[in-house]
Amino acid sequence: MSKAARKAAFLVKGMSSKSNPVNEPVPVGGTGPRHSRPVLQRMRPYRLLWALALTVFGLDQITKIIVNATIPFSRFHLHHVEVIPDFFYLIHVGNDGAAWSMLSGKSGFLAGLAIVTLGAIYIWRRELALKEHIVQLAFGLLCGGIVGNLVDRMLHGHVIDFLDFHFGSYVYPTFNIADAGICVGVVIYLIHSLRQPPPVEKAPDSDKSV
Repeated sequence: MSKAARKAAFLVKGMSSKSNPVNEPVPVGGTGPRHSRPVLQRMRPYRLLWALALTVFGLDQITKIIVNATIPFSRFHLHHVEVIPDFFYLIHVGNDGAAWSMLSGKSGFLAGLAIVTLGAIYIWRRELALKEHIVQLAFGLLCGGIVGNLVDRMLHGHVIDFLDFHFGSYVYPTFNIADAGICVGVVIYLIHSLRQPPPVEKAPDSDKSV
């Protein structure tokens, strides 16, 4: 190899080593530092949401397993456990609709709607300001409840309800832990949204010359 060729090869090798240093590996399958971060690191800002969602989901499923194993299923409330006489009972009924038996018989549709809702929350997580603690509190309860009832629909074809409250002659619609999480989460988010100041509109710049 001639002296000129050796010099050219040395220059090419030096340029390639500068463009890709040994101590700075290029991330595989990513386009930058944001995409190369570990999954747990990306989940960390939402840890309150995950903790609440898993807590609601766990309590919901554990209580339903106990009810399913100890109280016979009955659509007509024939079997119950009296907790507080004339006020609070544990029963075992199935709801193939939404809250208060709306959309009765549409369990498959409601399961699909739950999946779409969870996907929408993930897609618009920045617009929903999910990194704020109060918003994570609301959506942690909401998501845990949605997943709890979704699992019921997939396993049983209906949602297991068991909390039965009586107020004199009025019987409140039977519900479960997941329903409570959904309702409380929605209320918290609505209150938070109503307390937010309205967006300030920028006044037109009167100093601009025509």
